Amino acid sequence: MYPGGRIPELASARGIEPLATSGNTVGNAKEGSVSGGIVVASGVKKTYDTGKIKVDALRGVDLSIKEGEMIAVMGPSGCGKTTLLNCLSGLDDITRGEILIRGKPLSKMNDKVRTAYRASKIGFIFQAYNLLPVLTAAENVELPLLISGTAPKEARKKAIESLKSVGLEDWQSHKPAELSGGQQQRVTIARSLVNKPEIVFGDEPTGNLDSESSKDIMALLRKLNKENNQTFIIVTHDYNVGKLADRIVMMRDGVIEKEFAPQPF
Repeated sequence: MYPGGRIPELASARGIEPLATSGNTVGNAKEGSVSGGIVVASGVKKTYDTGKIKVDALRGVDLSIKEGEMIAVMGPSGCGKTTLLNCLSGLDDITRGEILIRGKPLSKMNDKVRTAYRASKIGFIFQAYNLLPVLTAAENVELPLLISGTAPKEARKKAIESLKSVGLEDWQSHKPAELSGGQQQRVTIARSLVNKPEIVFGDEPTGNLDSESSKDIMALLRKLNKENNQTFIIVTHDYNVGKLADRIVMMRDGVIEKEFAPQPF
């Protein structure tokens, strides 16, 4: 039962917050842009302007990600990898260029369309678990469904199915404080996958975990990626995480420096 008998507000819970209102994209995608992927970025630039200083976080990124592919975006701190993830997912607007999701430009979607698409087709996994401490695992997982209008009985059924997929069916009645860090991240993954998204974005999903838990979580993500043919875009600083992806995209100073398939050990 939810405290107070109502669904709690989630304005501060990253990963299930409403999509930011789209601004106007300046310029067009440049000629020769990459194509053919479920997510395509062409000539993407992002500048943060405080009024006193401008920071070019992305300086012209071209990237195509195939459906069912898992990629790891890596690079030194401040290289633009999290900014790229935020722009690809629609959390942040771009300054110039174009981003296509299944051939549809994000810049042409109004706020309502982008919000609906994100709620139904995109999942997010962050370094911070962002679980509501007063709710059980099942209640945390079903919350995005309830907010989007799914009937409570159906939402609970889907939540339990999602928890089962990450090996936590028997922990559905436990609250976050009663779970280990690895288990909490599994609940987060279950929540991100409960709407069966086409694309899953992960920002340092193993950053708060020890090496063994990190290995377990990545094995789980890889398993789900293969079983469901979902596209995973993961930002990480850890090569032990990156090497499990199909492709590593290395960034430096706001541009893609190189891309390669990791070598098996």
